[in-house]
Amino acid sequence: MKIACPAASSPTVQFAASQLEKYLTRMLPSTSGLTFRLAVTGQEALDAFSIRVGPDGGDICGVNDRSVLLGVYDYLHHLGCRFLGPGEQCEIVPAISIQSLSAEYQKQASFRHRGVCIEGADSRENILDFIDWLPKIGCNSFFLQFKVPFAFLARWYQHQGNPYLKPELYSVEDAQKDTAVLEAELKKRGLLLHKAGHGWTGEVLGYETVSWDQERSPLTPEKQAMTAEIAGRRELWQGSPANTNLCFHNGDSIDIFADLVVQYAKSNPAVDYLHVWLADEYNNVCECCGCRQTTPSDQYVSLLNEIDRRLTAEKLSTRIVFLLYQELLWPPTKEKLENPDRFVLMFAPISRTFEASYDLSGPEVPIPAFERNHIVLPTNLQENLAFLRGWQQLFHGDSFVYDYPLGRAHYGDFGYVHIARVISSDIKQLHKMGLDGYISCQELRVVFPNALPNYVMGYTLFDESADPQALIQEYFSAAYGERADQVLSYLNELSTLSSCDYLNGKGARTDPAIAERMEQISRLCQSASLDVPKDGSPLFWEILQYHREYILALSRAMGALAGGDAQQAAAGWYEMRDLICKNEQKYQPYLDVYRILEVTRKYTGFPLSEE
Repeated sequence: MKIACPAASSPTVQFAASQLEKYLTRMLPSTSGLTFRLAVTGQEALDAFSIRVGPDGGDICGVNDRSVLLGVYDYLHHLGCRFLGPGEQCEIVPAISIQSLSAEYQKQASFRHRGVCIEGADSRENILDFIDWLPKIGCNSFFLQFKVPFAFLARWYQHQGNPYLKPELYSVEDAQKDTAVLEAELKKRGLLLHKAGHGWTGEVLGYETVSWDQERSPLTPEKQAMTAEIAGRRELWQGSPANTNLCFHNGDSIDIFADLVVQYAKSNPAVDYLHVWLADEYNNVCECCGCRQTTPSDQYVSLLNEIDRRLTAEKLSTRIVFLLYQELLWPPTKEKLENPDRFVLMFAPISRTFEASYDLSGPEVPIPAFERNHIVLPTNLQENLAFLRGWQQLFHGDSFVYDYPLGRAHYGDFGYVHIARVISSDIKQLHKMGLDGYISCQELRVVFPNALPNYVMGYTLFDESADPQALIQEYFSAAYGERADQVLSYLNELSTLSSCDYLNGKGARTDPAIAERMEQISRLCQSASLDVPKDGSPLFWEILQYHREYILALSRAMGALAGGDAQQAAAGWYEMRDLICKNEQKYQPYLDVYRILEVTRKYTGFPLSEE
């Protein structure tokens, strides 16, 4: 087989050629005599590609380097490859004949922004596998939070939350070395790199901020004067620099903040989108007399304008992502962005419900009055959209949603079918909402019982007309073979009976209806026939069987909690914890043990003893 590329092809196009050769060699009885040509036809930002292939080979062309790779993977999908999750162990690569190669079609992405942001506890291999998977399902972006994603790597290597694994040494220097490798792999695939976000406020205060951890070293008097004054005191918020807001009435805070952003942009030209956010907590903004004369959002926009002026003076074209989140959901009352082309709006409705999708049909609701340090985050979808509309009256530039279906909510959907459908429905409404894409803030180890939600997310972001039921059937047929419909029925019922909101702390903790649904789930798991058939993926059947044990333990614990039996609820949680902690090494890529334990501790309300 010959794969021809222009002599000056980028590493991304060369990688696309190697991927095409790798998979076709596995799929065909012989590749002798085949000739493929990969070409870039322009440098357009919105991904698009064309496929023209006959039994002797043909052309795969893209409007940019990344689109050539996306075209290769889409063509392989057309030939029957199924990329069901991160890592080659999750792939289905069929044997085909030469006659099956013929295809002629073209596609253009529905959205500019299509990607994932790292969360949870991850090994470097988890992250590399996920980066490798993203273009296979049509995504084009990856977001490494903080300047270095130390927090997420350290959680895994230190085995936080798992008493059965011995902690390993892992330093910020280790994370810096790993980050260099991760960014190189992203660039090799032409993926857009998002960086930073959290951590700026801590760095203004003089701390190397690569996590939400508490800081032992005290603030200097000079830095203390830059922290938000709350109840008459200026200090680190609950000891965490990343969660501490600043006093923007203090000009030094603005000067240092803006300088940090500009210096980072100068030193990191490979960053495509630089996120500039404030503290990752709410109801802790400055109460000094100066700050009370304005709003946090007005101060934020003033800061962004100062950053823009300094970037312009340095002749830097860095795109800055600004965040609608917590207090910043409330639009500014006076300030506007002076150079909107510099900025990208990111709408982050972290407190929303995932029991349903965005609702654009109801009447518009007003934005509630802003009450400094007494805000209540909106759960209702109409309220969330009201904040977005308020900002959109002031900013008409590039924008996307930063959403959380696989950050916490998915643990409450035991079958993953409901959350996949919500994701599909949400994406199909983005253009009506005035948004040009979606970045999912999520764990990377989300293959439990399978990776259907991300699969639906990727393919629907590339083509918003994608039929969710067709994607679900395609996925289940590849994963579970001849018993796909039976497994879908089982997991769909699990989804119907479970509750994203209850597990995430929304609603009363004593709830007889939830208790009864947990009992039904227990009976369903006990009666389900999960014997492995002759076809399908043995891996996904093994995960499904282990998943049943986990759901039995979790549903018993949640049923006791909803039924008001605190003692049994706590005992059930510890039983569930022991099950997944003892099995974590075996099923490490598929369930984020750290994160499910953190979520159920922090939100679900289990009455646990201090450990």
